[in-house]
Amino acid sequence: MHSTLEFNTIDKVSANLKPVAIKLTKDIEQANDLMQETLIKAFVNREKFKEGTNLQAWLYTIMKNIFITNYQRVARRKTLLDQTDNQHILNTSDKTIENKAYSNFAMEEINAAIDKVKKIYRVPFKLYFKGFKYQEIAEALDIPIGTVKNRIHMARQMLKGSLKQYGYLDK
Repeated sequence: MHSTLEFNTIDKVSANLKPVAIKLTKDIEQANDLMQETLIKAFVNREKFKEGTNLQAWLYTIMKNIFITNYQRVARRKTLLDQTDNQHILNTSDKTIENKAYSNFAMEEINAAIDKVKKIYRVPFKLYFKGFKYQEIAEALDIPIGTVKNRIHMARQMLKGSLKQYGYLDK
């Protein structure tokens, strides 16, 4: 029998997962992002939770899968497959040569996509991108830290949508 979990229930149990998120990411800000993604995914898929199973284990599995997926995505960006007969996998993170023209063109399109994001979301996103921490952004804009996180998340979603049309993200 399936249950409809309330966000309050998920939130209470998820507090025990915070140390796991920190251990996985080795960074408080990234751990907070991982926790936020986990809670959102759990809430969206709450009808898939089966009554009588361990809620904390279910949330841990969601968190672990999100972390692994994100890690694999980063690893794929840094790896090329050699098309010679031996099929070697080359790690490209150290030695890459970039075509500056393509890079400049891509940056123009990315900046255009960022400029299309509403100002209310764009400003916190740009500050975060420049290296400011959530707390610093919250203080600078005089808004709650939760609002900062939400606006950055929304900006990311809007950018993903825009960049898909330019062909930069998987469709």
